[in-house]
Amino acid sequence: MDNLPILLPLIFIAVIIIFSAFFTVKQQTAAVIERFGKFQSIRQSGLHLKVPVVDRIAGKLSLKIQQLDVIIETKTLDDVFVKLKVSVQYKVIKDKVYEAFYKLDYPHDQITSYVFDVVRAEVPKMKLDDVFVKKDDIAIAVKSELNEAMMTYGYDIIKTLVTDIDPDAQVKEAMNRINAADREKTAAQYEGDAQRILIVEKAKAEAESKRLQGQGIADQRREIARGLEESVEVLNKVGINSQEASALIVVTQHYDTLQSIGQETNSNLILLPNSPQAGSQMLNDMVASFTASNQIGEAMKNSKNKKKE
Repeated sequence: MDNLPILLPLIFIAVIIIFSAFFTVKQQTAAVIERFGKFQSIRQSGLHLKVPVVDRIAGKLSLKIQQLDVIIETKTLDDVFVKLKVSVQYKVIKDKVYEAFYKLDYPHDQITSYVFDVVRAEVPKMKLDDVFVKKDDIAIAVKSELNEAMMTYGYDIIKTLVTDIDPDAQVKEAMNRINAADREKTAAQYEGDAQRILIVEKAKAEAESKRLQGQGIADQRREIARGLEESVEVLNKVGINSQEASALIVVTQHYDTLQSIGQETNSNLILLPNSPQAGSQMLNDMVASFTASNQIGEAMKNSKNKKKE
C-alpha cells in the first residue's frame, strides 16, 4: 500500500502506451509507418497495432480521386493571348504509396509544371479557332505526358479536361462582332431571296391577270359584236337599213350608259361625247373613215397590180 502512490503514475503511463499502440486508418487512406525514422510498412484501412515509442505514423495519403485546376496563359499561332483552365483528375496508386510518399514532396507543383509545359508546347501551334475545336486533343496530350511522368512517382492520371478557354476581352468582342456581321449578312441574303421570290410571283400573277383580263375583254367584244350583228339582222327584217340600224343601236347604248351613270352616285366614269347628236356624228365619222380606208386599200392593190403588168 505504501508503494501505491508510486505505482499509479506508472500504471497510468503504461495504459497510455498500450492505447497508443493501437490506431485506425480510414477507408480509401494509406498510412506510412516508420521505425526510428526508417520506413517500416504501409497500413491500409482498419485497426492496426504498432510498437509504442519505436514506431510512428509518418503520414497518411488519400487514395481517393483528386482534382487539380491549372490556369495557363499562352499565345496562339495567330498571336492571340488566351487563358486555358485544365482540370487534372488523379489519384495515388494503391500499390505505389511508398513512391508517392517518399519520391515526391509537392505533387501539385509537379503536375502543374507538366501541364504548363505541354499546353505551352501545343497551343502555339494552333489558331484561336482551332484551340476551341481541338481542346480535346490538348487534353489528351496533357494526359499522355502526365501519365508517363507521374506513374514513376506513384500517381495515376485518371483524366484531363480543358474546362475553359478565355481569350482577351477585346478579342472576344471582335469575334462577337464578326459573328454578328456574318449573321446579318446571312439574314440579308435570305431577305433578298424572299423579296426576289415575291417580285417574281407578283409579276407572274400580274401577267396571268392581264392575260385573263385580255381574254375577258376579247370575249366581251366578241359577244358585243355578235349581239350587234343579231340586232342589225332583226332591224333589217323590219325594213330598217344597216346605217339606220347602227345609228339606232348607238343612240340606245348612249341612253343606257346615261342611265347607268345616273344610278351610281360615286361613279368616276366619263362619257364622251355626251349628247345623241354627237354620238350620231361619231358614227358618221367612223363610217367615213372605214370607207376611206377601204378606198385607199383598193387603190394600193390596183397600183401593185399595174406594176406587175
